[in-house]
Amino acid sequence: MKKNYIDLLENIYALAQTGIRYTKSPFDMERYQKLLDITTQEYSEFTGLETVVLKERFRKDLGYATPKVGVNGILFDDNGRLLVEHRSDDFLWGLPGGWVDIGEDPETAMKREFWEEARLIVEPVEIIKFFAVPAGQFQQPHSSVVVLYLCKYISGNIETSIESLEIKFVDPAEITSWHKNHGEYVKEALLHRKKAMSQV
Repeated sequence: MKKNYIDLLENIYALAQTGIRYTKSPFDMERYQKLLDITTQEYSEFTGLETVVLKERFRKDLGYATPKVGVNGILFDDNGRLLVEHRSDDFLWGLPGGWVDIGEDPETAMKREFWEEARLIVEPVEIIKFFAVPAGQFQQPHSSVVVLYLCKYISGNIETSIESLEIKFVDPAEITSWHKNHGEYVKEALLHRKKAMSQV
């Protein structure tokens, strides 16, 4: 029931968002804006986010409704340990990554995120998997697609940014408190690594 409700909200939001962008009728504009206000209020009650926060997010997203695109990176050291960051926002452990900026391709975004968050220069060498994250998960008012990259270290020394308390290479089995669904990403990366090593 909850999933159906979120699906309904997202579809109404998509109609409102697209309508506001393309309608030329002031009467339809009023109707689409009303739909957006309704979905904003419902999203707020469901996610716990304030309506003013949601309205600001939705205002930036006006246009044809599509999922947001995110990237996360897998970087192993020579001992098979994984680079993870202890995040400063929710105090959980996660992978370097973030949203793809307007006009930016995912590989460039992945390189940027590693530099901003860890001061490392990396090269995305392979896409491990695409993940679909539906609206409503993790207090997220929009659906998204996340590209999980296997990355290669090029240069740099690890430094923390304001986004993290600590960044280090660890045995992934040591981490029990993952940010959002990053634990799922790591499991997929470990399976990918195991398969690749068995083929060598």
